[in-house]
Amino acid sequence: MRSRIGWSIVVIVVAAIVIALMRFNLTALQEPGRFETSVSNQARRFLVHRASRHGTPRPALSTKDATASVASGSTLYGLECGMCHGADGRGQTQFGSWMYPRAADLTSPDVQNYSDQELFWIVQNGIRFTGMPAFGKVETEEHIWNLVDYVRTLPHSSEQKSK
Repeated sequence: MRSRIGWSIVVIVVAAIVIALMRFNLTALQEPGRFETSVSNQARRFLVHRASRHGTPRPALSTKDATASVASGSTLYGLECGMCHGADGRGQTQFGSWMYPRAADLTSPDVQNYSDQELFWIVQNGIRFTGMPAFGKVETEEHIWNLVDYVRTLPHSSEQKSK
């Protein structure tokens, strides 16, 4: 009797999984649902935070050095990042809008709430299964920190909407 109930439960669970998989779609043409977006955002934030904890420490900068860092980061951003994230960092470019997940809006609270260390880790290592490449083998740590400094100067989405 118990084995019959056990097998019935297994059959129901397998049927539910098959039905769910039949509805699942890998297309990048449709926007993902709220559940998929929420799960992926939470997982990404957790994994980036965990991976970045033991990363490269931020060098100390004077005010003069910080200004030079932002200027250098701006130049590098235009060469390496602007194609997907856009000149204003909002990710609304031909390339960025057709990626899945879409190229991140660097002015959004979701991105700006990352720590500098986390942003550095993302640029250095990239994010698998997204369009975000790793720049750790083609850019120096100093250049990556310059990019982080520049991203911090982008106007936040909420500031742009109020103007």
